[in-house]
Amino acid sequence: MTAYAVAIVRETQFGPEIREYLQRIDATLAPFSGVYRIHGGPYVPLEGAWSADLIMIEFPSMQLARDWYESAAYRAIRPLRTEHSVGEVFLVEGVAPDHKGIDILG
Repeated sequence: MTAYAVAIVRETQFGPEIREYLQRIDATLAPFSGVYRIHGGPYVPLEGAWSADLIMIEFPSMQLARDWYESAAYRAIRPLRTEHSVGEVFLVEGVAPDHKGIDILG
């Protein structure tokens, strides 16, 4: 099942380290078939306040998403992001194409 790496980035120090991270991350995604689905704005606020950037990268499976995050290539550049930004990162599994809202009720 499809899985996503999601980042909610609340603050970024756009210096040489973040630029390097952005220049190198695509090469770390390719071996795991990771593709960007969302990378920042623009946003249309509908409810509540939003003051972060949302990034979502799709992977064919949760295993590939985990393998990417733990890969030597990504571990090598991860500090470029973590030391120069504030936010949360997590992996989440997608749903089947025929998923309905009521399905979560079991």
